[in-house]
Amino acid sequence: MILDALILAGGIPQPGESLYQFTQGRSKALIDVAGKPMVQWVLDALSGAKSIGRAVMVGLDESSRLRCAKALSYLPNQGGMLDNIRAGARKIAELNAQAEYALIVSSDIPTITSEMVDWSCSQVRPGEDDAIYYLIERGVMNKRFPNSKRTFTKLKGMEVCGGDMNPASVPLILSHTGPWEKIAAARKSAVKQASLVGFDTLLLFLLRAMTMEQAAARVSKRLGLRARGLLCPFAEVGMDVDKVHHLEIVQRELAGRG
Repeated sequence: MILDALILAGGIPQPGESLYQFTQGRSKALIDVAGKPMVQWVLDALSGAKSIGRAVMVGLDESSRLRCAKALSYLPNQGGMLDNIRAGARKIAELNAQAEYALIVSSDIPTITSEMVDWSCSQVRPGEDDAIYYLIERGVMNKRFPNSKRTFTKLKGMEVCGGDMNPASVPLILSHTGPWEKIAAARKSAVKQASLVGFDTLLLFLLRAMTMEQAAARVSKRLGLRARGLLCPFAEVGMDVDKVHHLEIVQRELAGRG
């Protein structure tokens, strides 16, 4: 199945934040990593992926002089992640009226490869999935990046962190009713977020009494969508650059790739 890539590059570190020294008011996506802008490594992975049709970049413009083997369109930063996702999905639908799914990719996971992109796209079940959220187990992350110091969520029988490359239904993102509007309305309120998933679900989660499948099923039912949590075998999908020590890790990793 061919998906269009929706690349999120709107993050701009602010003074006092860990990566500000490297950006000075510019996009985090343009931080130099082993001789390339960080997002260029992501574009290289998408360029070599058989499962990617075109790409839409939200948060940068042509002046960034990025390269992509796929047709690449740019959109300005819309001011927030959800707004950026919706704008990107709207552009994808404009370019391809038949687009069913987009692969939402963060610009700060530079160690991903084309193989990982193809695997992520291959997991979509057309007509059955509205979204897939990839999770990486602690053991997988720590084996691949032992000093990453990621934050993990405890579920029954496992600890996981989230991935930053996830497929989602384009019509779902663009709908003006249903789960997307609920998520957008709740994005700045912890109480609203908790009420979306249900306080009983939240309590079970806090008690670490739910498996990954149970958590996904409960949230899907509350929101009225068909979403799955799926374990991803690739730590790179969750190795986003949030802090200086993350940047140092990916610099070392990619210095040998050239």
